Amino acid sequence: MRQAIVLRFLVGILVCSTVSYVEAEDPYRFLNWEVTYGEISPLGVKQRGILINGQFPGPTVNAVTNDNVIVNVINKLDEPLLFTWNGVKQRKSSWQDGVLGTNCPIPPNSNWTYKMQMKDQIGTFTYFPSTLMHRAAGGFGGFNVLARSVIPVPYQKPYEEFTVLVSDWWKKDHKELQNILDSGAPFPLPDGILINGLPRSSSFSVVPGQTYLFRVSNVGLTTSINFRIQDHTLRLVEVEGAHTAQEVYESLDIHVGQSSSFLVTVNENPKDYFIVASTRFTKPIFTATAVLQLAGSRSPASGQLPIGPTYHLHWSMKQARTIRWNLTANAARPNPQGSFHYGTINVVRTLVLANSAENINGKQRYSVNKVSYQNPETPLKLADYFNIPGVFTLNSIKDTPPADPAVLGTSVIGTALHDFIEIVFQNNENTMQSWHFDGYDFWTVGFGSGQWNSTLRRRFYNLVDATTRYTVQVYPNSWSAILVSLDNKGMWNLRSAIWPRRYLGQELYVRVWNDEASPYTEYDIPANAILCGKVKK
Repeated sequence: MRQAIVLRFLVGILVCSTVSYVEAEDPYRFLNWEVTYGEISPLGVKQRGILINGQFPGPTVNAVTNDNVIVNVINKLDEPLLFTWNGVKQRKSSWQDGVLGTNCPIPPNSNWTYKMQMKDQIGTFTYFPSTLMHRAAGGFGGFNVLARSVIPVPYQKPYEEFTVLVSDWWKKDHKELQNILDSGAPFPLPDGILINGLPRSSSFSVVPGQTYLFRVSNVGLTTSINFRIQDHTLRLVEVEGAHTAQEVYESLDIHVGQSSSFLVTVNENPKDYFIVASTRFTKPIFTATAVLQLAGSRSPASGQLPIGPTYHLHWSMKQARTIRWNLTANAARPNPQGSFHYGTINVVRTLVLANSAENINGKQRYSVNKVSYQNPETPLKLADYFNIPGVFTLNSIKDTPPADPAVLGTSVIGTALHDFIEIVFQNNENTMQSWHFDGYDFWTVGFGSGQWNSTLRRRFYNLVDATTRYTVQVYPNSWSAILVSLDNKGMWNLRSAIWPRRYLGQELYVRVWNDEASPYTEYDIPANAILCGKVKK
């Protein structure tokens, strides 16, 4: 009898433990995406677009911190395809990054399933196709990571949230744009810009007096934009996963690949207002409008559009310096953001990466430190995992710009897990640049004109409350400096967010490594990994 009671007690403990484990497992969100071509006409001209489940732009993904997001992608295009998650951190798993350095592309008429867990971030991000020039045809959308109920955010709960995608747009087919680049001809100016896929007629229904969160992302190919709302101010609360000191702006520049979130309190006057996005640093200036549509309004939006800046490089750089970290706010992790005193950590390595336009073998190319990147047939991550020689060489790009002639190559920088490094993006050209680092947020500590140098420029770094983000702009003939803690093991893409430049070689990879084979530092290769190149052979 006593043995039976003990046995029942032990079984009860086991059942309770199992139930607790099941209940404690983080939620799953399953998405099934069929990617097809379809006819669209954003600028009034019928053209071929890339649709996800028949939608242009693609569906917005709303997840919560710790959620497991499973995305089954069915490729119905006539070319191999990958999606990358712009700013959505793939913690311990560059296998899910969705770029050609880490993944074999999904062949036509087949599928592949991404498996991601949302970690260490709350904020506004995007996704888009990373292969060829597919991004110029669509396939992009918003990706929002929301806070769990136990994690407070440092602003009032908005009445509603809106995801706003701003993009430059061309009337040419994406394959025609690709042929222009392949031929070595200059990439053309856009034909216009869009707000949520339209140059005008988009509307956002609001209630007078209520406060709304606008999540605004620049998903364009080449063009910085300025965002503003007629007779309203924008209270900036978040950029790409970092809560900010809540400065108020009449308008804000959002550069290619960047995202920002604003609180907007709607005027009590029941009339409609214009929402405006216009290009920066272009001649001519392109403008798209939408409407803030107030409940009960009988007055359509009217009057002069709110005036935005034109060229004004120094205005934009000064504005960028006003975007600062909210040191008293919680992030997804349990410690306050400001508890990580990044300015006191020793830098173990400095990389100065200079972009340049080059002519290689009679063709237009772009390079980083005189190496114009070419994708090998075998993804770098697979070659690294299976120890396949001849695919890449570590430190095949110099830490500082050399005087050598430009060459084609496969640039990989070798680093150690938990290194703390400084990266300076040196732009010696007359064009705006934008850089994105997959798998990492970084502190944007400095912007400046002219040439960077280690003694003078560091004096002007913000080592106290620089915000973290995933994409940083670099102004013409200027530099931008970031600090980054390499705490995410893997093979990570560091690329130009200006897509024609990235397509023609302005990118490289950073291998973050240690010798420990452990799921605590990096997940193993997925069971469903597609094999190609030398691995397939």
